[in-house]
Parts: sequence; structure tokens; C-alpha cells
Amino acid sequence: MNLLSKIIILTFSLFLAACATLTSDIEVETHTNPDVDYSKYKTYAWAGSAQIVFDPVGQWEQPTLDTDEEVRFVVNRELRARNINQVDKDPDLLVAFAAGIDTTALELKEKPGSETKVLQNTPKAALVIALIDADTGYLVWMGYAVGDAQEQQTIENIRIRIDYAVREILKPL
Repeated sequence: MNLLSKIIILTFSLFLAACATLTSDIEVETHTNPDVDYSKYKTYAWAGSAQIVFDPVGQWEQPTLDTDEEVRFVVNRELRARNINQVDKDPDLLVAFAAGIDTTALELKEKPGSETKVLQNTPKAALVIALIDADTGYLVWMGYAVGDAQEQQTIENIRIRIDYAVREILKPL
């Protein structure tokens, strides 16, 4: 292998390792209805969404990034990849999401320099995506991601985390 190939492989490996670390705290769970034939759903419309978080000083949400729009963008992309297309009227599915941050979450962590565990404030963030049958109004599919809330992340890191969470939530669909 020549030097350029080695550099490219090393760079790609470092990028993958950085992404894995950036998203390693995110846990995903989905719930499906086994009686539903998901292949019949070909169209969707947005049912609305809950505000991500009210954060006027930008401690948890990057003030220059519309996080709601980022989530919609990735959901749109992932649904299109599954041949489910957005329409303005008569959709098969309604898509909704909600997200938020629990700044009061506590977790046992190891005390530095000791094997003792202490209770620490570790804010958690969550994203829930729901698919609702437009004809019946019944929830037919739901998934959510939970991870550590991270203060003042770069826009690129926020996009990576949103992309990962939405992809993993919608993967089983």
C-alpha cells in the first residue's frame, strides 16, 4: 500500500471512531404492532411536533441551529429511503415527534480517585418519533432515543447525533 492509501484509511478510521464516541451514549428502542402491514403505507404528512427545549441562552440547544428542522430533514430522508413519500393531503401515515431535556436527571458515577459511587446530575435528552395511521388515528409504530444532554456542542456534532438517533429509531421500520 502506498502512503496516500494508508493516510486515507487512517483518516477514515479516526472519523468512524469519533462518530462512535460521539453517539455511544445514545440508546434506542422501538415498538411496533405485529398485526400491522407496514408495506401498505406509502405516504405521510407531518402531524406536528413538540418544541425541542426552551433554551433562551443556548446552554443546551445551539441557538443558530433549528433543531426541529434538522429532525424533520432526517426523518424525511429516512422515510423517502423506505419509499414512503410526503404528501399534502390524504396521507397513509401521520408523523409526529417530540424531544426534550431532563436537566434534573441523576446517575451514579464513580468519584474521581475513588471506587466510591456518588449521585451526580447528568441531564438526559430524548427524541420520540411516532407514526399514526391517518385513517384510524391509532399509533402503529413508535421509537425513541435517549442520550446524555451535552452542553454547547458544535452544529456538526449536533447534526451527527440527530442523524444517528433518527436513523437508529427508523432502522427497524
